[in-house]
Parts: sequence; C-alpha cells; structure tokens
Amino acid sequence: MAVQRQGEKGWAETAGPVFIGSEIYRRSSYGGAHPLRVPRVSTVIDLARALGWLGPGRYRTSPRAKPAALTLWHSPDYIAALQAAEAAGAVSAAVRDRHGLGTVSNPVFPQMFRRPATSAGGVMLAAELLRHGGVAYVPGGGTHHGLPDRANGFCYLNDPVLGMLALRRLGVGRIAYVDIDAHHCDGVEQAFAGDAETLLISVHEERRWPFTGALEEDGGGNCFNLPVPRGFNDSEMRAALEGLILPRVSAFRPDAVVLQCGADAVEEDPLSRLALSNNAHRAVVAALRDLAPRFLVLGGGGYNPWSVGRCWAGVWATLAGEELPEWLPAEAETVLRGLGWHRRRAPEEAWFTTLADPPREGPVRPEIRQRLAALAAR
Repeated sequence: MAVQRQGEKGWAETAGPVFIGSEIYRRSSYGGAHPLRVPRVSTVIDLARALGWLGPGRYRTSPRAKPAALTLWHSPDYIAALQAAEAAGAVSAAVRDRHGLGTVSNPVFPQMFRRPATSAGGVMLAAELLRHGGVAYVPGGGTHHGLPDRANGFCYLNDPVLGMLALRRLGVGRIAYVDIDAHHCDGVEQAFAGDAETLLISVHEERRWPFTGALEEDGGGNCFNLPVPRGFNDSEMRAALEGLILPRVSAFRPDAVVLQCGADAVEEDPLSRLALSNNAHRAVVAALRDLAPRFLVLGGGGYNPWSVGRCWAGVWATLAGEELPEWLPAEAETVLRGLGWHRRRAPEEAWFTTLADPPREGPVRPEIRQRLAALAAR
C-alpha cells in the first residue's frame, strides 16, 4: 500500500495529524436492532467538517485492504469465508460454527467484508503514514476482539493487530498498546501476549463480556489488565492514567503508541455500566500524545450515537489542536439533531448543543487503589 511522501519525512509528520475515514460507514449497517446499526464514524466526520476541523491535507479516504494483506494475521480460509459470505448473503451451518459468521453478534450483511476491510485498510495506511513519525486518527478502527480464524464480538477483522504488525514490518520496534474500551481487548492480547517488544494495557469493566482480562492475567509478563467496577468515574480514570498507564508507557520507551479509544465507557452507553464523561477520553489522548514519535488513535466500542459522535469528535479536536466550543454552531448542532436511535431513551438537550460532557468526578474506591498497587508492584 504505497503512500505519497514529501522528502524524507512521513506524510503525517509533514502535514500534521491526519484523519482517515470513509463513506462506507454511512452506507452500511449491521442491520435490525444490532447495537452497531447506529451512525458513528459518519457523525464524527460530519461534526469535524461542520466545525472546520478537516482543512486541506488533514483528511484521507481509507483504502480497502486486499485479502492478501489481511492474512498478515488472519487465516486465508477465514478471509475467503468472509468474502464468500458477503457475496452469497448467507452462510452454511458449518461456516457459522467454524468462523463465527452469521450469528446474532456477527451477522451477515451486505458489506460484511468490505466494511471491516476498509477499517483495516485505514489502520494499515496509518501505519505507513507514521513510518517516520506523526499522528493519525482512524475512528473506524479499533475492532479489538477479532480472532485469526473467527469473527468475535462484532469484530470481523482485528485492525489493531494488523496495524501493529504493519508498523513492525516498517521497522517500528517497540509498540505500546493502550485500550480504554469498556470491553477487554482479547484478540489483541492473543496476538501479542508474551512479546517483549509490545506493552499491552487494558482498562475495562469487570465481569463484562468477553470475561477475559483479569487482574492476574499478565500474558507472560507484558500485559497489564485493570478490570474496574461499574460506576467507574473520571477521578478513577485519572488515577489509572497516573498510576498505571503513564508510568508503564514512559518506562517502556515505545517507538509508537496505539490507543484504542472506545466510547462505550461513557456513562450514556447502553452496553456498559461505567460512568465516564468524554473529558476522560480526551485527557488520555492528550497525556499519551508526546510519549512516542508515532501516535495512532483508533475508535472501538460505542453504541449511543450522540455520545460516540461527541466523544470521538472531541478526540480529533485534541489531536488536531482545536478548541472545543462552549456551544456548537448551528451546522454542527444540525448534525446531532439529525441522528436517530432505536432505543427508547430520549436524547438530552446537551447532546445536541455541546461536545464536552459535564465532569463526572467521584471518589477513587479502595478496590481501584488496591488493583493499581498490585499492578505497580509487578
């Protein structure tokens, strides 16, 4: 996947942070009442454009990764089955059992290969753009549950793994992967557990699917899992940032930091019971940005269209050096008022008029302190 470069520097370094997106997210849906029927990446793109945050040189259209590129981690048989399922619009019982396709979580839909292949292509393009340094944002990425031979947890491919392996092929050695999605990054851990050149840190809700990522689960020494209780608040995320994420990443001295910035830990999300504001996500982004010469930020979970769009637009503002307005201008407000949701909860007025949530501070509970201390002692 060749990219245009200027002189000896990578494109992202020369032109500043780059946003990689695609219109395929606007034109595709997992269908029915699936949690991922909601518009997410298209909302972020529309908000960023309405706010004037996607000026010349900042936006790149994601390519679709070719099947051969996807076999960097996924099995050829699985990639072939995924393509065949899209073409046929159906799967056999044998394919469903072997590859996890055609299930309630991972349904057959018209773009079931093209959409995840576009996400993977965007993340792998970002790796190339970051060859010599820079910052790239791929909100369509972050599908951290995908397995080599199976779809898993709404994830048909694992673009974080593919992006990290692409960075390795480009000569980037030490990679720190940080995941703040409400769900544990089981696929990424499977790929890199025990790899001394990779640091994995995951902050996720305890007793939540996929029920991996226990505090004691160290992946052979390079994995630091912090399961957190329901109600996890901004103060507790700050404690995790200062007591776990920043010390470990700084000591690791990575050549690249990859952040999976799932928005499902925000309080309004229907698939978790955590209580963060989107300020916590922006704080993690800002704190990690200068810890390595390469910074790749991905999306991930998030199933309330307003909370995802507002959170991820704010993430892009942080990366691009833009200031969040106190009140959204009319064009941006129109984007948010135009969203719909199949759930019955009525949207709050602030979801239409602002990007930043009110802070959701609170006590740092003893179990959080104890778990941080246990990880610090390793």
